[in-house]
Amino acid sequence: MTNDPRSAPAVLPPQGAILLIDKAEGWTSHDVVAKARRALGTRKVGHAGTLDPMATGLLVLGAGPATRLLTHLVGLDKTYTATIRLGSATVTDDREGETLSIADPGAVVSLAADPARIAAAVADLTGEIEQAPSAVSAIKVDGRRAYDRVRAGEQVELRKRPVTVHAFELGESRPGVAMGADGAEHPVIDIEATVQCSSGTYIRALARDLGSALGVGGHLTGLRRTEVGPFSVMGVTSTEQLVEGRIGALAEPAEVATALFPELRLTAEQAVDLGHGKRVEVDPETQPDAKLAAAVAPDGRLVGLVEVKQGRTRVVTNFPTPDAGAPGGVREGEGSA
Repeated sequence: MTNDPRSAPAVLPPQGAILLIDKAEGWTSHDVVAKARRALGTRKVGHAGTLDPMATGLLVLGAGPATRLLTHLVGLDKTYTATIRLGSATVTDDREGETLSIADPGAVVSLAADPARIAAAVADLTGEIEQAPSAVSAIKVDGRRAYDRVRAGEQVELRKRPVTVHAFELGESRPGVAMGADGAEHPVIDIEATVQCSSGTYIRALARDLGSALGVGGHLTGLRRTEVGPFSVMGVTSTEQLVEGRIGALAEPAEVATALFPELRLTAEQAVDLGHGKRVEVDPETQPDAKLAAAVAPDGRLVGLVEVKQGRTRVVTNFPTPDAGAPGGVREGEGSA
C-alpha cells in the first residue's frame, strides 16, 4: 500500500466517461488501456481505434458504461501529421521494417529538384481512392493477424478497399542522406505532411504508394494523430500523467454524444420509457429525422442513442441510469485505426 495520493484511482462518473490520451512513442494501445484501468479503478476500459507503437498522439478511451459509445466513435475521420521518406521502401512501410529497396541515387536527386512531380503524385492519392492496407496491419487473414503472418516470413497481400483522403497537404521537404543496410549512404527526401482521412486509412500505405508512384520507394518515419472527429490532442492527458494517476478531464457520455449527434431533449416520463427500451413520440417539426440522436434526460443524463423517424424513436444504444451500473460496451481492442 502507498499513501501517495496520485496512486488513488480517479473518480469515474456513474455512466462512465471518455478519456483522451496523448500516447507516447513505444507504447502499444493495449499498454495505455492497462494503465487507464489502474488509474480509473475499473477493468472496463476500451479504445476507439489503435495507434502503432511507433506513432504518437490522440487515443480515445472509454471507461465503464461509456464504452458503449466506442462503437460509434471508431468510424470518425482522423487527422495526422507525418514524415514520409522517399528513396527507399521497407517491408513494414515504416522505419521499423527491413529495407526492401533503395532507389537509384540519380532518380532521387532529380525528384528533389522537381516538387511539382511530387505534388502531382500526392494529388492522385487525394479524394476517394482504393488502398491496399499495409501488410503488417491488424487485419485478419484466414483467422490470423496480417502482421503475425509477415513476422513468420509469409508473403501477405491484402485486398484494396475504398478510403477517403479528404486532404493530403505537403509541408517542408528536406533532401538528405540515409544509411543503407550495407553501411553506404544514399540520398533521400524527407517530406512533412498533414493528412485528413476517413477511418480505415493507413498513412503508412500512403507513404508506400507515394514512393511507388514516383518510382523511388517510400515509407513512414514519423506519425502523430492530432484529431479524431471533434476531439483534439491539445491539452489532453499524457501517458506520463496516466502512469502517475494524474487524469485530466473526463468527458461524460452526454457531453460526447451531443457533440457528435443531434440532441433530443426528453421529458422525465419519456426518459423512463426510453430507458426501458420503449419507443416514444416526438414532435417531427422540432425533431427532424436522424439516424442517431443523443437522447438526454432533464437531469442531463444520456439515456441512449436513438434513431428518429417520422416522430418516433427507436433505441440503438441504451445507457444505464446512474444507480444501475449495468455493464456493456464493446470489447477492448474493437475498432480500427
